[in-house]
Amino acid sequence: MSAMPTIQEGLLELGPFPLRCGQTLSNARIGYAQIGEPNADRSNVILVPTSYGARHGDLTWLAGPVLDPERYCIVIADMFGNGVSSSPSHGEMGLAETGWVTSHHDNIAAQRRLLLELFGTDHLALVYGWSMGGQQAYQWAVSHPELVRRMCCVCGTARTSPHNRLFVLSLRQALCADPHWNGQGFEGDPVQGLRTYALIYASWAASQPFFRTISEASVEEHVEQRWLPAYQRHDPRDLIAMLDTWLAHDVADGGDLAAALGRIRAQATVVAGSRDLYFTVDDLAADQERLPHGRLQVIDSLLGHRAGNPSASPPEQQQLRSAVEELLNR
Repeated sequence: MSAMPTIQEGLLELGPFPLRCGQTLSNARIGYAQIGEPNADRSNVILVPTSYGARHGDLTWLAGPVLDPERYCIVIADMFGNGVSSSPSHGEMGLAETGWVTSHHDNIAAQRRLLLELFGTDHLALVYGWSMGGQQAYQWAVSHPELVRRMCCVCGTARTSPHNRLFVLSLRQALCADPHWNGQGFEGDPVQGLRTYALIYASWAASQPFFRTISEASVEEHVEQRWLPAYQRHDPRDLIAMLDTWLAHDVADGGDLAAALGRIRAQATVVAGSRDLYFTVDDLAADQERLPHGRLQVIDSLLGHRAGNPSASPPEQQQLRSAVEELLNR
């Protein structure tokens, strides 16, 4: 493969945008990155929705190691709440405490506008996502089965499981227990809340064997240096807004999950991490078994949940690339 094509970044203004929660954004926006070019009939578009806490620039590494930018037009779309697309930090959007919850239905609607207005198609050769990006891949395939030819969900599920919900609630509580929380937002920098949040997150997102390999003198130092900065770059209200989207995720909207997944027409690959502690192999396998055209692949890795986003780990990258190449050949 030759040098990676230029990364083009931008923001699309969406104007007034009604949300499923009943609120309306007066001037919504969605951020994106494009790598590669659409072909003449627009049949080579791959959509990559962002994961929790990620912005489009965090996922451009996929072009080359996992996704081929010479054959495909890769569109990385920022979900609401991540600080690039419309978010509480921009001033208008509130939190669940004041009636604001963005759902993946909202994210998919914004992404569809992006695709139609800038790329001239809403038909996808592949929707590929990790973690919350995988949740959005499922939502695309259920909501628009006629538009999605292939789906790859990496370390994600079609509905937030009870145990996964417990993990997410613990993160939210860590932030809201900070003394600067006022019931609707923060009156100061939640330093202690963020540290507690980062400790909880790290303990679940990486595996037990991984922590025996760290180079720092202690796990506390490891989290302080390697995890906390990734969350400190976000407005804490945005972190909460994305957690609320995660909590609300259910492609069946409280109904029959098997029936919802049975409507998917896409060829699908579900990729699990062998030591993922909160999107477990069993949970992913249960979803895959309900897919009409689904296959399961397990990545063998010490990285835990982060095996699905191995930006600096070639062995996991190769496993992901093999899974994607097999799917694209179906």
